[in-house]
Order: sequence, then structure tokens, then C-alpha cells
Amino acid sequence: MKQGRLVAGALSAVVALGLTLTACSSTPATEGSQAPSADGGSGKAYTIAIVPKDSTNPWFVRMETGVKKYQEDHKDFTVYQKGPAETDATQQAQVIQDLIAQNVDAIGVVPVDPGALETVLKEALDAGIVVVTHEGASQQNTMYDIEAFNNSAYGAFIMDNLAEAMGEEGLYTTMVGHVTNASHNEWADGGVAHQKEKYPNMKLLEAQPRVESQDDGETAYQVAKELLKTYPDLKGIMGTSSFDAPGIARAIDELGLKGKVFTAGTGMPAANKQILVDGSVAALTLWDPADAGYAMADLARQVLDAPDHKITAPVNLNVDGYKEMKFAEGSDKVLEGNGWVVITKDNVDSFGF
Repeated sequence: MKQGRLVAGALSAVVALGLTLTACSSTPATEGSQAPSADGGSGKAYTIAIVPKDSTNPWFVRMETGVKKYQEDHKDFTVYQKGPAETDATQQAQVIQDLIAQNVDAIGVVPVDPGALETVLKEALDAGIVVVTHEGASQQNTMYDIEAFNNSAYGAFIMDNLAEAMGEEGLYTTMVGHVTNASHNEWADGGVAHQKEKYPNMKLLEAQPRVESQDDGETAYQVAKELLKTYPDLKGIMGTSSFDAPGIARAIDELGLKGKVFTAGTGMPAANKQILVDGSVAALTLWDPADAGYAMADLARQVLDAPDHKITAPVNLNVDGYKEMKFAEGSDKVLEGNGWVVITKDNVDSFGF
């Protein structure tokens, strides 16, 4: 497989989907955006708390960069990130419970398990706290949810990368961080649907069509290694969590299957430079979590300012990829942007994180 062919195919897929790739630079992606005045035009000193899935995952450490940038741009506000020590829905609910007790003005959440948070988020809403989410399209007790892109389209895009690597034929399966993660499963579903429509010579592994990495690189590695030993005809694994493709690539390399088995998925640039350079993974995709953190805080501020807390599309959240957000088809709650990027060995050093 030639790298140039992959990237060209990926870019063609994006154009076909009518989405625009955003570019990152060596400075935080929020830099240069047209941020509102320090008080957001409201004159009120809001307290906005962002609750990620956990506080140590590099993805959410990067998200905090955007949250801190939002605080810098809105000095009259108190804006901060506070997450559980590990990816655990019960711990995340406790963090939210503590924030309710502190009577913050708004809470932005990246839910571990939307269903497990419904009760505590309803408590927040009943207490008059604005609640918004990210990667929580199925969340009921939220005012608005923001997605960096259409989830089905993103899954289709990952599938295009995997199909290119696999030569558009062979047996594959899908991996998600958790089977309760709404976005990961929507990406995987979108990828499978796209495969069935566009790549008839590829086939989903019926015995294990979806496996779980628990958002952990070691688990992704162990699960992938077991899959490849159990199903010697398996040729591809589509990842969703930022830990999936790197863990899968490690298993492929260890079993001596590089060039025979392939993976594609989401991943952080700097952390995955080596597997891109050595060809273990031809391309990864992601959206900058710093931008998502900034956008979630700005969405909370706009909802706080809006009459009856109602906003109308298009919504400008003042960061690239989130400046013309529109409601997902059939929804008045889920907002979609165009914030994904492609990472290859040729541009991996350009992102700054």
C-alpha cells in the first residue's frame, strides 16, 4: 500500500461527505480564533466546570489545555476541568454530584456511560444548572450535545482508511473503548454500514463483530492479540478509542503480521509518531480535544446567556471546526461541526501535541 494513495483516498472521502478538514499548528488550535470579550457579552461572572471521562488520560489532559485557554479568554469567569481519577461512571457521577453541591452555573460532561449519568444530570438540571455534553448524543438529561462531526460520517471515514490498507477485501472486526460509549459505537456502526455499501469484498467477523478495549492501550493490545490468534484469517481491526489502533498495531507487530493485518482509527499525534513512521499504521484520525474543551465551555456560556436557555443554529462556538455548528438530522439537541483531521507520517510533527 502506498501512503500517497491512502491520503488521496482519505481526502476524496472527506470531499464526498461535504466536510472540511481543519488544520492544526504547533500552537494550541484555539489560538487565533475570534473569542468573545472577557465576560462573553453577558456581564455575569459564571462558573463553568468541564467533567471529562477521567483526569489522567492524555486525551483529556489535552482537553484541559482548551479549557484553560477559555479561562484566559474570559477572565471574569471561573472555568475549570475536574474529572474522576479513572474512567468510571460511578466516580464521574460523584464528581458531578460535588459540583451540584457547589452550585456551579454550568457543567459540561464527556460521559463515560450516558445511561449511568441520567439521574445525576437530572439533579443538576432540577437545581437550575445548565448541562451540556460532548460525545453524548444519546444523553437525555442534557440541554445540548456537541459532536466534532457527524458520527456516522466519521466512522465511514475511518473505514475508508482501513479498506485502503486492506486492499478493500478480507475479514475485519471493530473495537470500541466501552460498549456503553455512544459515540464509539456510532462510529463503528457507521463504519460497518459504509463497508457494506462500498466494500462488498470485505466481511465483518460474525463471531465477534465488536470487541472492547476499555479505553486502555494494554487491553487493546491483549484483545487484538487474542483475536489474531483465534481468527488467523482476520485481516483488519477498526479502532475507535484513541488507545485502540496503537494497541492493535503493537499486537500486529509482535505477531509478525505487519503488512498482512491492518488497523485504522483515532489516535494522538505525538504519542503515535513511531507507529506512523514505521508503517504499523498508515493514518490516524482525530479531532483536537483542546478545541472540544474550548467549544464545550463556550456552548455552556451561550446557553447561560440565551433567553430561556434556547439557542438556534448555526452556532458559532468560536474555535475552528465549531464555528458553523448545525443540528443533526431529526434533532434539536445534538450539534455537529466539522472538526476532524488526518494524521500521517508526513504531518505528525505539525500538530504540537
